[in-house]
Amino acid sequence: MHSFLRAIGFSEITDRLELDRLINLITEEPTEKKTYNESNNKTFAEISKLFSKQMGITVRGEYDGDGKFYMEHYFPYFKSNYMSTKEEVSIIKRVDTDAYTGMCDDVRLGVSLIFYLQNVVDYLMEGKDNKQPDRLFSIYLSALSVSGKILLPMEHDEKLAKNNSADVLYRRQLIAEAKKGNQEAIDSLTIDDIDMYAMISRRAKFEDIYTIVETSFTPYGSESDNYSILGIITDMDTLTNEVTGEELYVLTISCNDVIFQVLINKKDLYGEPVVGRRFKGNIWLQGNIDFNSEKCLN
Repeated sequence: MHSFLRAIGFSEITDRLELDRLINLITEEPTEKKTYNESNNKTFAEISKLFSKQMGITVRGEYDGDGKFYMEHYFPYFKSNYMSTKEEVSIIKRVDTDAYTGMCDDVRLGVSLIFYLQNVVDYLMEGKDNKQPDRLFSIYLSALSVSGKILLPMEHDEKLAKNNSADVLYRRQLIAEAKKGNQEAIDSLTIDDIDMYAMISRRAKFEDIYTIVETSFTPYGSESDNYSILGIITDMDTLTNEVTGEELYVLTISCNDVIFQVLINKKDLYGEPVVGRRFKGNIWLQGNIDFNSEKCLN
């Protein structure tokens, strides 16, 4: 049973029989079907069904030479409307299934961003032909969550906020230079990290950590595409699963200036989401890549 099914409103599915009925509904009444003809007389397929706007389940598998479908795996998804970043992307196939993960570097986060690729057929049809090292792709990030809470916003001083914005911009420039091998930038970032650690350690003795750190984005658990985040809610909406009637929150989150949407079941969110407040939770990060993005670097 997929642990993130409840994030799209299927929290009551508890046994294999109910799951099989759901999978049959998807394969017999799909909203979208994408196929890719492989060289071994088999056809790789992604069969998807929407259960509300932008939200559904995709079943992946193969059609044999006689047209019979064999399911490999399935996953719940939410497709975002927001382009989160535009970067060079490395795509890696997982060893156990026909699933792929994408990885890119975003200077706003300072770490490699790893996400579960939603549109594998698009990659097989077009992405493998786009391996130029200087090619940027638009990436639409989204996330599912089964555990989250709402925190109050931090109090902001306007002058301090401007200074912080300048510091963040300068740090991004240093990270970009460090990636090129600039030793002075690497040394400067190391000193900054030491100073930041000392400042946080000193203030944490007397203050709550969430009054010091406004947003964060850190890997969580053993899965490479799972993260623990703290981000600011910039917009919100609600969806209803058309089959189960369960209500869901769509939270647009700004985390280290990266914008993406998080889908979470109302049952799993503690607190009242309001624009300006913060969301803290564990997420499964997904991404939809536009492989038709034009070459953007010289």
